[in-house]
Amino acid sequence: MIHSVGGFLPPPMPAHPVPQPEPGPEQPHWNIPSISEDTAREAFALYASSKCCYSSAPAKDGVITNMEAFNTYRYRLETFAETRSTEWSHEPYHGQPVDAFSQPPPGPWDIPAKTPSFFQDDKQVIKVPYTSSVKSCHVCLGMGRKACKECAGAGNKVCWVCNGSGYRHGNDRCGHCNGRGRDNCNHCHGQGSKQCDTCHGKQQLLVYINLTVKWKNNSDSYVVEQLSGLQVDNLSKVSGKELFRDSQFMVYPILGFPDPAVVSAAQRLVNEHQNKYSQTSRILQQRQTIELIPVTKVTYLWKGKSNIYFVYGNEFKVNADNYPATCCCTVM
Repeated sequence: MIHSVGGFLPPPMPAHPVPQPEPGPEQPHWNIPSISEDTAREAFALYASSKCCYSSAPAKDGVITNMEAFNTYRYRLETFAETRSTEWSHEPYHGQPVDAFSQPPPGPWDIPAKTPSFFQDDKQVIKVPYTSSVKSCHVCLGMGRKACKECAGAGNKVCWVCNGSGYRHGNDRCGHCNGRGRDNCNHCHGQGSKQCDTCHGKQQLLVYINLTVKWKNNSDSYVVEQLSGLQVDNLSKVSGKELFRDSQFMVYPILGFPDPAVVSAAQRLVNEHQNKYSQTSRILQQRQTIELIPVTKVTYLWKGKSNIYFVYGNEFKVNADNYPATCCCTVM
């Protein structure tokens, strides 16, 4: 049964111990060959043309003197989890079925919800059975109408033309209010009250408990530091070559991978996710992947000076923080 309402509701403890997945097979070492000079030059030219203040000369005329690969790994762990929360809700009563107290309501985790698509955020709101009852509207106290705030329930207001005197100049009667000194309120059409927005004039509300089911894909990643000089943050917006993918109810940290930093990150993130999300939600599926992200450091000469830029990711994205020709659009 639902004994209290409000906030997130932790899932029940599993009836049987959760089986531990078997460790995955050891992974061989992979690598991606450095990109060609033509690819590096084309990516650089495209980058320069996308910047309104960048001259295309360094990209076109610069001479590549060295290319060095700094490929790096990205480990990502995704935990797809379901959370449930309840809250009181209401709607105008117009004859809907009332089922409160006919039998005990089901527990929040006993109510069937739709089948979610793994690793895609989603939400469903379900009216909890056997919680619906009828009560007088708490906003209008069962009257169906509320005093108009604009005229304080009077139905009229001081005429804005004559300021309530009934006359405009001397003995000229105000034509706007016909000498009354007051105007009918436009908001309530002179009635002094308006239909209650909460019960829509029905005077009663159907009150019930709503269950909100949310599915969220919680993702964390770790990128192995590389010594190229390119900031790791740049790699968050690019993709790499997927080397490994493992998806199951509860993943086991990767073992035997050639880079110990990936193994350590996998162990840490798997432990963090299981401790964090199993307390407040029901874990439905986990997925871990390893990508190899290509990073190439390109050194080139332009006007006798050496400069560098980076080409990275499957998208051949370019980073050139110190582009040598950016003076074409100086703001005066």
